[in-house]
Formats: sequence, structure tokens, C-alpha cells
Amino acid sequence: MLKLSPTILQIIPELETGGAELSAIEIADALVQAGGRAIVLSAGGRMVPRLVATGADYIQFPASTKNPFRMLWNAKRMVDLVRTHGVDIIHARSRAPAWSALMAARLSSVPFVTTYHGAYNETSKLKNLYNSVMARSEIVIANSRYTADLIRKRYQTPEDRIRVIYRGVDTASFDPEAVSAERIASLRAKWGVSSDARVVLHAARLTAWKGQGDMIATAARLKSRHANVVFILAGDAQGRTPYEAELKRQIAKLGLEHSVRLVGHVDDMPAAFSAAHVAFVASIEPEAFGRAAAEAQAIGCPVISTNIGAPPETVLAPPRVVPSERTGWLVPPGDLTAYEQALVEALALSDAERTAIGARARRHILSNFTTEMMQRQTLDVYQTILARRRSQ
Repeated sequence: MLKLSPTILQIIPELETGGAELSAIEIADALVQAGGRAIVLSAGGRMVPRLVATGADYIQFPASTKNPFRMLWNAKRMVDLVRTHGVDIIHARSRAPAWSALMAARLSSVPFVTTYHGAYNETSKLKNLYNSVMARSEIVIANSRYTADLIRKRYQTPEDRIRVIYRGVDTASFDPEAVSAERIASLRAKWGVSSDARVVLHAARLTAWKGQGDMIATAARLKSRHANVVFILAGDAQGRTPYEAELKRQIAKLGLEHSVRLVGHVDDMPAAFSAAHVAFVASIEPEAFGRAAAEAQAIGCPVISTNIGAPPETVLAPPRVVPSERTGWLVPPGDLTAYEQALVEALALSDAERTAIGARARRHILSNFTTEMMQRQTLDVYQTILARRRSQ
């Protein structure tokens, strides 16, 4: 990895959970390891200790505000921080703080970088304007080819200002050899899942577009034929208690209390995917990357995903590959018949067939979607910008 000495300031609303948050921590770690200085501004969250452990400087900051006056004040505060700490690049990972970061970068004459982490719905010209801040940087990092295409289409961003850097998977943590049988058994016991039951794991925060309702409906379709299958819906409600209550009512109405479990946030995701027979990404709106699909494959767990957004870039399935090269299944969003058919096929796999799919899936992730690749390519972006500034 290239050696760096600059100071990079990243800003992200919170450090609670999620791919953007984890990326901020992993890039901070890479910067420190390369000899640079990493500063992260955030309103805080459960991942702060993990950030601090990298050697990065964490500064409590109201980065999650969407109040225009607070955003202006944040910009002023960031200018002061840039000057105090000798910041060389500001890197924003979310829209509201990106507006403050953009203003601060221009006022302090330092380069501005963004990572476009989400598909970001655009239902009006005003929303397009709000989202466009993520494409106003010197270099825009897109976390998939799907995201890069969105950026080009929405903002007419020139090709030479976009870098596709896939979200990386920590393949050391998500390694089947690194997950003990005890960890798996402990998690299954916590979920109340018997040792002979097969788990279908849906790992996503509780929000309607992630498709939990469709998972429950699919569980009802399979109930009579697969009594020993348990659907685990793992994810934080993040304050969406009405939606969580709606899912619980749906489970009760369909009589699925014993076969569908809402288990909340799971800290040990390597063990969760290891405990699963198959992982399901049921998003009905496009995923900009789809971390669950990549992490499941890294652990050797076959994946069923909807065929929208970026998962078709990470999950190998016919017709893109021949059946013998598949690492999972791609299905149309909201098509419960297709969901059921794919699950029936996945549940019917012999141990040898499932092992073969899992081994192919891990090789695929190791070759294309690792944290180390993401870190190296992001540091290269920083180096490119700094070299460009030095030559001006």
C-alpha cells in the first residue's frame, strides 16, 4: 500500500451501523497504517470505539443535522478545523454534511472528495439539487458500476471525475475458517433456532424497501413443505417502531411465530452468515452496492438477491454465467413466485453442491471485493488529487 503523510478529514452523520460508516473506519485505518493522519467528524454511535482503535482522531460533531442554518455553522467550524489541523483533503460520505463540507473546502481552498454510497431517490428537481452535492467534488467515488451510471445520468458528471471503488469485505473476519462452531451455536441458541433447522437469513435494517414483508410472505408459502426452515430477519429498527409493529402483526396473522424471527441488530455477522443455509437480499429498490450479498459470499453462504442495483455485479447467476459457475440466484424484486422457486432450489442443494457454491462465492469475493482493494484504491485517489495540486 502506498505511503501517505497527509491529513484527511472524513465527515459522516453517525457511526451507528452501515456500509458507509464502516468504510469511513476502514479508510481511517488505512490512512494511519500508511503514515497519514485520519480525522473523522460524526455525531457518534456504537462504532466510535472501533474508529478510535485505528488510531484515528474522532471529533464529536453535529454532522447529522439537516437544518440549513446549522449546516452553515458546521461549514464555519470545519474551516476552523481545516486550518487548525492542517487538513489536506475533505472527504464527505453523506449529503447533508457534504453541503457543509463543500462550503468549507471552497472557503479553505482544500480538495473535496465524495463517496456516493446510496442510490438516493430523486422525485423532484429540488431533490436532484440536494443530492447533486455528492457529484460536486473533485473526484466522485462510486461504490459500484450501477452507482457510477446513476451519477453520469443524473448530473452529467464527466467520466474522468468518477472512480468506481467497490465496497470492500473484510475477508479475514468473513472467513469460514475463522468462525468457530461455538460462535455459530451460541448465535443460533440466542435466536431460538434448533440445531437441525435450516436458516434463511435476511440481514438489513428494518425499512420497507429492504423487503422484510416479502420475506414473511415467502415464509408463509414455504411453511407446509419446509417445516424445519426458520427465517431470521436481522436488523435494527432505527426508530421505525410502526414498521416493526406492522411486521409483527403480519407474522402473527400468518401464524409464523415459530418460523420467522425478528432478532434486531446482530454484532457477529460472520457467525450469522455461517449459521445460515442461504442469505436473501430482498430489496425492492436498488442497492448501491449490497454489502450483505458480498459478505455472505465471503463466508461461503449462497445468496439469493433481487436483480436490481449493484447485486448483479457481485452475485454470479445465470444467464450471466452457466449454472455450474453460480454463486447464487438473482430474482425480480417483489416476485414471490420467483422468491419461492429460488429458495426451493437452494434448500434442495446437497451438502456437496452447497459447499461447491460457497467455495466459488468466496473465491469471487477474494478476487474482486476485498477491504484491502477498497483501501488501496481510495488512497490512490487521495494521492492523485494531492499530486495534481502540487503540480498546479
